[in-house]
Amino acid sequence: MQALPIKICFVAHNAYGALAGHDTGHIGGIERQQALMAAWLADNGHQVSMITWDEGQGNCEIKGVRIFAFGCREDGLPALRFFHPRWTGLTKAMKQADADIYYYNCGDLGLGQLALWTKNHGRKTVYSVASEPDCDPQLPTLKPWRERLLYRYGLHHADQVIVQTMRQQAMLRTGFGISAEVIPMPCSGFTGEKPIAIDNAAPRILWVGRFSPEKRLEWLLDVAEALPYYNFDVAGAANVHTEYAKKLHQRAESLPNIILHGRLVHHELGLLYNRARLLCCTSVFEGFPNTFLEAWSVGLPIVSTFDPDHLISREGLGRTASSVNEIHEGITAFLTNKELWQQTSSAAHSYFNTNHTLEAVMPRFLHLFHQVSN
Repeated sequence: MQALPIKICFVAHNAYGALAGHDTGHIGGIERQQALMAAWLADNGHQVSMITWDEGQGNCEIKGVRIFAFGCREDGLPALRFFHPRWTGLTKAMKQADADIYYYNCGDLGLGQLALWTKNHGRKTVYSVASEPDCDPQLPTLKPWRERLLYRYGLHHADQVIVQTMRQQAMLRTGFGISAEVIPMPCSGFTGEKPIAIDNAAPRILWVGRFSPEKRLEWLLDVAEALPYYNFDVAGAANVHTEYAKKLHQRAESLPNIILHGRLVHHELGLLYNRARLLCCTSVFEGFPNTFLEAWSVGLPIVSTFDPDHLISREGLGRTASSVNEIHEGITAFLTNKELWQQTSSAAHSYFNTNHTLEAVMPRFLHLFHQVSN
């Protein structure tokens, strides 16, 4: 007997742009994954809704997903806007969505707001961890006490917690006493020919991310200065305009082998992946970067300072590094050794197709959603 359709709402403040294909100034891996999951579920006969900021679209429907806009980011008075219109608007939208399951993918106070409402209204909360600091009992990225309080409440009252790595699973168990299920995230990837390992053109190295301290773009700029005969494409921008981001931008502009592309919509980013030889990640921490999945979908090896569950090393998907010099060495190794590049490219493509396509991942999510709703 076929399982009944589920009624699920994605509470995803910044995901409207990812679902609609518009640049709203804040689209990252989390937003792309939520949009992808929501559209797949709707396409497979489930009742799907999404709660987002109002980017001018109001309430509408996109790709079979009902959008409930609960207000603009800057509505209301400072300090008071936390309660009204933000919290009141969120609860109103959750009532309008009338879902059985509310899915959340951000480690902040919103998780507590969701859990409070679902507990009082007989609904379910599913929380998917996005980044390792969200599993650290010190909650290093959450500063105000109300954020910590609400996040802890939501974490302990979620009906199901999902993580992307076994390390995150162990951190939650040790730090919070919470059991979580490991499910890899889906990615649509990019189509097109694989990049050519060695040719006469100057090789291109791709970096994708925010201009923020934990992403450590300055390490890539150090490498670019040391490797003037390679070209570096930088896709991304600062979500918050700071002096740090301003100086990074100025320094990047001064380097002749750095091209700053700013924020790109999904298909534009795909063009960069398909012409690159490598993806470089310089982050201090991550969850499980969507950029890794996008790179592997076109067979790109990765040189990275972050390695989720030692996956890159274990599966031969690139090289890991812990310093600027090691990034330099990793890039040079791949771009001067055609056999190594091709072997790693094939492994990356195979790993993606086996573990992260919609067909591989979404049945696991759907099974979990059915378990939670019963």
